[in-house]
Amino acid sequence: MTDRTDERRRDDPSDTPPEDRPDASPEDLPGSRRDAPSGTGDRDGPPDGEVSPGSGGWFRRLRTADSGALIYVRDVLTSVAIVLGIGVLLFAVSGVWPPMVAVESGSMEPNMERGDLIFIVDNGRFVPEGAVDTPSGSTGVVPADVAAERGRTTFDRPGDVIVFRPNGNAGQTPIIHRAMLWVEGGENWYDRADPEATGGAEDCAALNHCPAPHAGFITKGDNGVTNANYDQASRLSSPVRPEWIVGTAELRVPYLGHVRLLFSAVTVSPGSEAGTLGPGAAEAGTIGRGTTGGEAVGTETSVVGAEASAVATTDAAAAVETRTART
Repeated sequence: MTDRTDERRRDDPSDTPPEDRPDASPEDLPGSRRDAPSGTGDRDGPPDGEVSPGSGGWFRRLRTADSGALIYVRDVLTSVAIVLGIGVLLFAVSGVWPPMVAVESGSMEPNMERGDLIFIVDNGRFVPEGAVDTPSGSTGVVPADVAAERGRTTFDRPGDVIVFRPNGNAGQTPIIHRAMLWVEGGENWYDRADPEATGGAEDCAALNHCPAPHAGFITKGDNGVTNANYDQASRLSSPVRPEWIVGTAELRVPYLGHVRLLFSAVTVSPGSEAGTLGPGAAEAGTIGRGTTGGEAVGTETSVVGAEASAVATTDAAAAVETRTART
């Protein structure tokens, strides 16, 4: 009885050590991965509950979080990324930074209102037919007299609306007005001008900036009450050279500019000689009689933010109530 039992044991593979069995697989050998206890660190990867360095654990947690502080961080980062993406896209189209500016006052009414947000494009980016050509190239701007002949309107009237720096002064707030005429240096442009916009001048000698001191655009606001005269007749600026132009206005978004205007920190009383600038302001400029800008047209405060430009639509027919407009 004992001998038969011993023979069966010898013939039973389960009683044979794995290393002595000819048909043993690697997994059956001692120390194999199957023999390692769970969570002991003998398997590949870190222990349970730990994140290996460089595995993207934090990014994965941020991306998949559905509660707690991480979800708010993710929402903020997503919003910032969307805003930056839109800004980069608009810049790619316009070629101007910032590509949108807020209108500050009513000198372009009724076609542009205070608080409108205006999308502008570099004037050399998409040159329209009829744009004035100069020896150095196209200005990219169609003045009102040429646009009227071609039946072309922008913001309900002939002539491109341009954003420009008065007298080319980078320290002053840019102005958004309509290009009315192109004049050559030394030209007597009185006969081409609208008699109602010359400030009562009876001839070229009585009209400011006539003859034209240099080639450029004669500009004017659309508001017939506050801006009845050309900017050049009011000495707001000499004829606008092409290099003074920041861009042309292409699209108007009503009311959205009020968001930026709410952050304005400049207070100027109508007709005052200087403005009080609050935090974030860069500088203030005054145009008065005897200055380079010419005779008094009120006070204009210039504020150029580090991240945005300002556009002031200046009321040239009377003292200007100035506020800061930044995009």
